[in-house]
Amino acid sequence: MNLQIIPAIDLIDGKCVRLTHGDYDTKKIYNSDPLDQAKIFEEKGIKRLHIVDLDGAKAGKPMHLQVLEKIASQTNLTIDFGGGIRHSDSIKSILSSGAKMVSVGSISVKNPELFESWLSDFGGNSILLAADVRGEKLLTDAWKNESEFTIFEFIEKWKQKGLTQFFCTDITKDGALEGLNTDFYGELKTKFPTLKVIASGGVTSQNDLIELDKLNIDGAIVGKAIYENRITL
Repeated sequence: MNLQIIPAIDLIDGKCVRLTHGDYDTKKIYNSDPLDQAKIFEEKGIKRLHIVDLDGAKAGKPMHLQVLEKIASQTNLTIDFGGGIRHSDSIKSILSSGAKMVSVGSISVKNPELFESWLSDFGGNSILLAADVRGEKLLTDAWKNESEFTIFEFIEKWKQKGLTQFFCTDITKDGALEGLNTDFYGELKTKFPTLKVIASGGVTSQNDLIELDKLNIDGAIVGKAIYENRITL
């Protein structure tokens, strides 16, 4: 299998949690020690980790850089980190805390000039675009607002500005353990064969991973399915 499995650690109050459809009221704690969880992943052969600072997303600035620093310094995992990134200083802090990539979402829609400067200043290998969709429409502000763009128009725009990688979350599937829309991800990879395309939201079973691999998707972010033992590493 060429598909890279990327477990997710979502942080609230410094603990590993999962939400359903992004709703904070559905929070379920799976491990109170994120470093312990990261080490479990690494022991199973995982190389890459996706960390979402949910407190940071609410606060508008990263809130769990100490957690990132611990995991980065005590494992060999390649980490992307996102949540609440509004300023260049936050990107610098995240990268200096040990993340290899910073995942950025709403800013790319709401302040495209700033996002373009980040692609230019930090490079496409350090910026991971996080695109949330319902249907084909792009969403912003923790899924509250629907933008005028389709995901395909949006990715094409940023590809021309130096984007090299993105992950796309189908929010209708996220955290629901109902499977994923493989046709949609296949269409993304067909349209953007030179970009690293990472599927997120709804990966529920080994079969989902096999289907994504057949479509030449580069990676899959897996959350609740791992914590609920639907997929065993």
